[in-house]
Amino acid sequence: MKIKILVATHKNYQMPTDSVYLPVSVGQALHPDRQLPYQGDDQGENISVKNPHYNELTAIYWGWKNLDVDAMGLVHYRRHFMSRPGRKMQDVISGAEVADLLEQYDVLLPKRRHYWIETNRSQYLHAHEHAPFETMEKVIKNDYPEYGAAFDLVMQRTWGHMFNMFIMKKEPLDQFCQWMFDVLEKVEAQTDVSTYTPYEQRVYGFLSEHLLDIWLEVHAEYRVKEIPYAFMEPTNWLKKGGNFIKRKLIGHR
Repeated sequence: MKIKILVATHKNYQMPTDSVYLPVSVGQALHPDRQLPYQGDDQGENISVKNPHYNELTAIYWGWKNLDVDAMGLVHYRRHFMSRPGRKMQDVISGAEVADLLEQYDVLLPKRRHYWIETNRSQYLHAHEHAPFETMEKVIKNDYPEYGAAFDLVMQRTWGHMFNMFIMKKEPLDQFCQWMFDVLEKVEAQTDVSTYTPYEQRVYGFLSEHLLDIWLEVHAEYRVKEIPYAFMEPTNWLKKGGNFIKRKLIGHR
C-alpha cells in the first residue's frame, strides 16, 4: 500500500525520518524566496495562493490532486500522530504501523478533543467571526440537505476531531475532499474577510475542522479508528487558560 502523510509547515523544522512522511511548504506560491528543503504546495494543480485563508488545507488539496497513493494523511510540523506516549520524534507513528491500521480501518483520526462545558457551535462562535459559520450552515442545509441533520448533531456535541488531521484510504479521501472543498468554495464566494484580523482571515481552515465529523456522520460505511496525537512543544497553559477566559467573557462579534 502506497501511503503518504503530509507534514504541513512554513519553516524548517525537525521532521520524522520515516519515508511515509512528506513535509510540504504551505503557501509557497506567496513566498517564492522561502527556500525550504520540502515539497512546495504550489506545484501541479494547487490552491497555494489561498493559504492565508485556507491554512493547511492547501497541503491537503495539493496532495489530493497530485499524489498517486492508496492512502494519504495530514499532520502538522508541531503536531503528530503517536504510536506511544511522549513528545519525541521517535514516538511518532511509523509507516508500517499506519499500514497495519489501514488493513482494518478506512479513516484514522486524532483522539477526540473534549470541550466539556461548550458545544462545538458555542466554542466556535466564542472564538471566531460569526458570519462565515452561519454561511457554512446555510450552504450545507440548502445545497447539501442530506448533511443538515449531521451538521446539527455535530454542532451540539461537546467534542470533535480537530486540527484537520487524518489518514484516509483513497476512496473516502476523494469523496471527502470533493465535498469539503465544494462547501468551502461556496462559503468563500459569500464571505468578505477584508476587515478581519490576519488570524481570523484563516477562516476556512477553522471551519473545515468540523466538516470531517459532519461528513463521517453521513458516511457510516467507513471504519474509523482514533489514535493518539501530541503537540511536540511545551504548552503555555497560562496563556491558553487566559485566552479561554477572555473568549468566555468577551466572546467574538
